[in-house]
Amino acid sequence: MADALPTMRKTRFVCVSDTHNATPNGSFKLPKGDVLLHAGDLTNQGTFSELKKTIKWIEEADFEAKIVIAGECGGILDEQRLTLGGNHDITLDTDFYNQYGMYFHNQNPEDPAKCQELLEQAPSILWLKHEHAVINLVSPSGPQTTFKIFGSPFSPAQGMWAFGYGPDEAVQLWDRIPLDTDIVVTHTPPKYHCDETRERRAMGCEGLRNALWRVRSRLAVCGHVHEGRGVECVRWDLDASNIKYKESKVIAWEDPGRDNNKKLSIVDLTTKSGNPLDNDGSVGDYSHSDTATVNVVREPVPILSPLKDGGLEAPLTSAKPSAKLGVSRIAANLLAVPTQTLPPATRGQGGTPPSQRCDLAALSGRMGRQETCIVNAAIMASSWPRSEAKKFNKPIVVDIDLPVWKKN
Repeated sequence: MADALPTMRKTRFVCVSDTHNATPNGSFKLPKGDVLLHAGDLTNQGTFSELKKTIKWIEEADFEAKIVIAGECGGILDEQRLTLGGNHDITLDTDFYNQYGMYFHNQNPEDPAKCQELLEQAPSILWLKHEHAVINLVSPSGPQTTFKIFGSPFSPAQGMWAFGYGPDEAVQLWDRIPLDTDIVVTHTPPKYHCDETRERRAMGCEGLRNALWRVRSRLAVCGHVHEGRGVECVRWDLDASNIKYKESKVIAWEDPGRDNNKKLSIVDLTTKSGNPLDNDGSVGDYSHSDTATVNVVREPVPILSPLKDGGLEAPLTSAKPSAKLGVSRIAANLLAVPTQTLPPATRGQGGTPPSQRCDLAALSGRMGRQETCIVNAAIMASSWPRSEAKKFNKPIVVDIDLPVWKKN
């Protein structure tokens, strides 16, 4: 007997990035929602006072979950230290700051450890550092939904800024995103999506775009390129299993809040909207055991921190659509052989792919992940955050249906 599909419920995400010291009710208004996502560049130069100011307004924001990407994590690429965070949040990259901090703060040097403690000691903020966690929204007044999120504010190296990586590191870096991720939050945009500068240059990362084809998360939230602010719904081409990274359609978003202060800048991808996101979050043959499950509750109960390398508890998977082990549907269809003659596919390694070029792990049992909504949520509209003529965008609100975590 097949497992029943989970109950789905609307969950509202308020997305911001590149606030660069701007605060709600001063430079922009923060709409109500269930989850606040900040995709990096909280500050201009990562000073203690800048971080303290930004963390204060995030702590005070009325959301059940508040997720920020910034921080430091070692041993990711070639067993070398590689840090992450918005490229302007330089004190969150200890080694970078120790080497180049004097070029920014030669008169009043900062203490990176104290700056990082501001985030570490913020009880209501979930701080992701190139890692993932399963979030359970448990408030009785909230949607009580669950989702798996991966956060990493890397951006391609350009100039003397923190948290950069080279093109030869991109594949290894973004392969860290678990295939069963629902929401990806990065500082950089993927290449050719919400990444066009004033000079009509695409500044996003090709490696990240390719990784998104493999993962096909429901949402991919980013920033970094201020002029790229907006939303694109990408439909992935999965028909030719031997050709990776194809797209079949891109639908650009028309902002209902543009030039209208009374309307939200909202993207409604729920079933009730009549235009639901074609993505069922299917897990397929992929499983991942080193995930922290975070039950998000309001104060005074503190939020748990995500765990690295071998979490303390297994992820909550009961609310996910049924993840049956079995032969790749792609293999069975293209080879036109009875499924019973093919070995079972487990963790994407078994089964018989049509050819060596087929990405069986990305496709097997995961064909329900057809679309990804890509959001560049840059708040700062000006190209340069220190510009005197500062202009600001609205936060982007995204409504999507997610599975309820609690069994009835």
